[in-house]
Amino acid sequence: MGMIAGAFPSLVLNADYRPLSYFPLSLWAWQDAVKAVYLDRVSILNEYNRVVRSPSYEMRLPSVIALTEYVPLDRRPAFTRFNVFLRDRFQCQYCGDGLPAEVLTFDHVLPRSRGGRTAWDNVITACQACNLEKANRTPRESGMIPLRPARQPSTYELRENGRAFPPNFLHESWGDYLYWDSELES
Repeated sequence: MGMIAGAFPSLVLNADYRPLSYFPLSLWAWQDAVKAVYLDRVSILNEYNRVVRSPSYEMRLPSVIALTEYVPLDRRPAFTRFNVFLRDRFQCQYCGDGLPAEVLTFDHVLPRSRGGRTAWDNVITACQACNLEKANRTPRESGMIPLRPARQPSTYELRENGRAFPPNFLHESWGDYLYWDSELES
């Protein structure tokens, strides 16, 4: 009886029992989780009802695992298109519309043709309409001022922003280890 690829993922927590990342959620394929258990790199906090067997060994598939050694998160996140969107919460910084990543663009606040760099402090999330409207002008020339200034975020800030975007699939055993914004507001 074969298993579907991608089925039975394990939620991976750091040694402090917090997810390594929220967006994307830190998940490992069941094969990687089983290997890490076997190598003593993780402890199992919760399991699926599904069992895997070898001739000499039997175990239930882990649904939640925690690393045995704490992995420090990089203080400075990588400058990527996705991380710019995550910093800006997938929201156009000119009109404020929240949009899916596929339809967002990034805009150079000071256009490249005017010496603007492609870096955290000069790139913001924009929808295509606003990006076209601003064109090759400065915010002052276009009258389009970003809602928030472009700046370098921390890894912690990106992780916190990611909590606002729960993934489509959440196994019930993960609930005690995930804290989405809606549950924190009291």
